[in-house]
Amino acid sequence: MNTQNMNTIYLVRHGENPANLNNEFSYKLVDYSLTPKGRLQAQQTAAYFREKNIHAIYASPLKRTRETAEIIAETLGLTVTIVEEFREVNVGALERQPPSIEHWELHDRIVAEWFFGRREVTFPEGENYLMLLQRIRTGFSQILQNKSGKNMIVVGHAGIFTIPLRDICVNVDVEEITQRSPRNCSITELDLAMDEGKPVGRLKSWAYTGHLSGEAAQFVRTNLVARAEDKVRVR
Repeated sequence: MNTQNMNTIYLVRHGENPANLNNEFSYKLVDYSLTPKGRLQAQQTAAYFREKNIHAIYASPLKRTRETAEIIAETLGLTVTIVEEFREVNVGALERQPPSIEHWELHDRIVAEWFFGRREVTFPEGENYLMLLQRIRTGFSQILQNKSGKNMIVVGHAGIFTIPLRDICVNVDVEEITQRSPRNCSITELDLAMDEGKPVGRLKSWAYTGHLSGEAAQFVRTNLVARAEDKVRVR
């Protein structure tokens, strides 16, 4: 791994939105704006980054990520670049279904298959792990092109930050990241660079929330967080 050209990448999960409150699947069709609490979380996250010398901000195209990124960018005097590849996991037909226990169990079984090593298992009408990993690598490759020593923010989603991370960073503790899911506006820090045509790096900190306080730190018990707190592990 080439450590000379490393960049610092801050992965910021979007602020709270109604899909979190309702446990809805949201890849493309379901696309909510932030709740008032979500905006507060984004504002406190923006304050955290004031002294971090951020050079660029990127975001998924969904409203909750764009709005989170725009609040941060306004504080830092930057603009937001939308990167399609940072969209949430494509759960396909599940997005058109109600957020029932049965449908979430199907979602969890497929993700578990990916962690077991059966990466070709595919969401109905959606993507499999190999497809997800390739597009996340493509997204990182785009933002890392011709960059060295830069500090960048990527505002995205819990799924895309958690699932492919072990194939991008060389030091990921899978048990840690599956037990402690990133909460709204949590911050994960990576050192990342291109190495032999692929983004490769090291995980520096995972799902930090110490910058959030008051109402912004009162996290909704989402499906992912509930599984983490109940210690339902992918093995």
